[in-house]
Amino acid sequence: MDEIRGTERYFGEHAALCQRRDAISRELFSEFGVKSGLRDENGKGVLTGLTNISEVTAFKFVDGEKTPCDGELLYRGYDVRDLIAGSSRFAFEEAAYLLLFGELPTETELSEFAAVLGELRMMPTNFTRDVIMKAPSADIMNSMTKSVLTLASYDQRAMDLSLPNVLRQCLQLISVFPMLAVYAHHAYNHYERDGSMYIHRPDPELSTAENFLRLLRPDRTCSPLEARVLDVALLLHAEHGGGNNSTFTTRVVTSSGSDTYAAMAAALCSLKGPRHGGANIMVMRMMEDIRAHVGSWEDEDEVSRYLSKILAGDAFDGQGLIYGMGHAVYTLSDPRETVFKGYVEALAREKGRERDLALYNAVEKCAPRLIAAKRRSARAVSPNVDFYSGFVYDMLGIPLELYTPIFAVARVAGWSAHRLEELVSAGKIIRPAYRSLCRRQEYRKIEER
Repeated sequence: MDEIRGTERYFGEHAALCQRRDAISRELFSEFGVKSGLRDENGKGVLTGLTNISEVTAFKFVDGEKTPCDGELLYRGYDVRDLIAGSSRFAFEEAAYLLLFGELPTETELSEFAAVLGELRMMPTNFTRDVIMKAPSADIMNSMTKSVLTLASYDQRAMDLSLPNVLRQCLQLISVFPMLAVYAHHAYNHYERDGSMYIHRPDPELSTAENFLRLLRPDRTCSPLEARVLDVALLLHAEHGGGNNSTFTTRVVTSSGSDTYAAMAAALCSLKGPRHGGANIMVMRMMEDIRAHVGSWEDEDEVSRYLSKILAGDAFDGQGLIYGMGHAVYTLSDPRETVFKGYVEALAREKGRERDLALYNAVEKCAPRLIAAKRRSARAVSPNVDFYSGFVYDMLGIPLELYTPIFAVARVAGWSAHRLEELVSAGKIIRPAYRSLCRRQEYRKIEER
């Protein structure tokens, strides 16, 4: 025990050394014109590439003035709202085809694409037992990353960067991501929580959304509305411009000449960060806290008073944030949230969760006004897609540890499209510049230090 305490003391002392030696004054970023996070002081991203895959719009120029507008999200030039309105059972698959190949599929092409994904939705022999069931973890994203890297060992052409081979690898990963996520959850639930173990086979005739619910549930069934809502959620999360952290990570790793499995594993590691893929989990925890401290969920004044405490840092996690409100890009509205809310309301009615929905509506109404008052800013704040997505997953009976993995199940389609585009069009390793603050030091022999 003394040795362990001594080791812990070493870590603590040297972590403090890192803190002293690695701390860089924020003023220096401004002095040298360094765009921290690849964004300027106004939040505008630094252009590091070009893409034909998607576009995010939050401002328009009116008479030369930059003016906030209702947000738009386009996949290959098509508004996601139109894609949802025109889709049927395979909404996510249709969007994935569009992202990958740059054009909307015909009915025959969509059927063929869905069939290919269905055929690819299988694991190598004993992979589930030998890889996923070993060393289960509550961190499903880590389990998925381990599985993706291990899949490379089963691919004799893992390092082949020819376009047909990379496309094969991408489609295989799009197909098996739901299995990697759900099977990892079942392993954790059984070995760590003493829950029941059941591993269902996917049905090649079903959509990605239908198969996800089939794999997750003991009875392997779901209602048409449940499948539709999850299908729409997957479509809305499939892509969001080349500048988000995990997609940029995909392109960075791809630019180095690395293989598909490494690129997707790196993207998973990026997405699992709470600043990126875990926002809906924070919304759910915040809403649970509000339920515990607000007596009447329909009373907007009572809700508003408690939200004011959260903003002041006197309630919930002390961070002074109302999670699910605002977005790094969107201003007046998040188009994903506006189109998704109708499905949220329909599912809440089917599940008898209208009272919960009333609380969400109250927070959505009160929070923007309170945030604007705190910031003393007229800039609009609106809910983002994460505000409702966790509520939807909860109504579908999906456990909390699968919320970010569902994001990955959707976003792997966008990652794949960007990997292909990077291979075809870029041809240079992505290597941003860092200004060094080092100063030359005189070397002293060890006995003189």
